[in-house]
Amino acid sequence: MLPYGDRAVLVECDDQHPGRLAEALRRHELWDGAAPIEVVPGARTVLLTFSEPVASSDLTAVIERASDGARGLLDGASTIVEIEVDYDGEDLDALAEETGRGVDEIIESHTSAIHIVDFCGFAPGFAYMSGLPDWLHVPRLATPRTRVPAGSVAIAAGWSAVYPGESPGGWRLIGRTDAVVFDADGEPPALLPPGTTVRFTAR
Repeated sequence: MLPYGDRAVLVECDDQHPGRLAEALRRHELWDGAAPIEVVPGARTVLLTFSEPVASSDLTAVIERASDGARGLLDGASTIVEIEVDYDGEDLDALAEETGRGVDEIIESHTSAIHIVDFCGFAPGFAYMSGLPDWLHVPRLATPRTRVPAGSVAIAAGWSAVYPGESPGGWRLIGRTDAVVFDADGEPPALLPPGTTVRFTAR
């Protein structure tokens, strides 16, 4: 735990999924006293912000219980969001050549993986999902595209994602989906908040 002033603490995650840990830390029954007013997961961290100063010693037990709860969420029967994908992305052939695997193996690995939304960023509804096998941890494109269509399914740097809207982007495109992952008028707006379990299926 790293102090962020006198009203926030940054929790560094080792083997935890930050989105799952954040989901557990939002449960008010864990807290004996003031619960955090904001819980923000990152790639390897969770930031907790409080309305008043909190002693670090008071946080240790809560974080340990939340860690146990996060593991329970991962092992338990949480809701799984299924996303149908047409695996026809323009980077599939290049990925097959780069990794030494066939296109069919790339698709099978992506659909058989259990993806966990660890955090969101870049754009509203853009969910960073862990779960790819190590051999699919490929870097972003050296030169990003100026236009990536909404619904593009992509991978990069160990993450999977669905582009919620048209935007520039440097991720490797492996497919496309009709799923709406962000709707500003929806309730909730984001289909894939941190902590969500996702399975991709080939259409």
